[in-house]
Amino acid sequence: MSQGRGSASLPMAMVTLITIVCMLVLVEHANAATYTVGGPGGWTFNTASWPKGKTFRAGDLLIFNYDSTSHNVVAVDRSGYSSCKTPGGAKVFSSGKDQIRLTKGVNYFICNYPGHCESGMKVAITAV
Repeated sequence: MSQGRGSASLPMAMVTLITIVCMLVLVEHANAATYTVGGPGGWTFNTASWPKGKTFRAGDLLIFNYDSTSHNVVAVDRSGYSSCKTPGGAKVFSSGKDQIRLTKGVNYFICNYPGHCESGMKVAITAV
């Protein structure tokens, strides 16, 4: 018995599609830039102006370097950024060497140690 020609082409088309999608993801990450938040001083107070003059793209990698016994990084929404309050379910990073990929739109980060965000340890980064 022989199988029809169409039966083998469907799995091959699926493999081709998956391969193309994987290649596009790899190319996007290969073109991504890496930024150390705050520059040489790292993630610290008064970093809100650090993004000025920089163009960020979705997929770019942010490196947050800081003393993990004194600070953290919390990915928050606009309200959390403005109020310096951590919303429920927010992702908290605490390694001292955190790597976070930007998503399209505005990405907000704060330190939620008492008084730190209010003292300027926060940053909003817009990625195109």
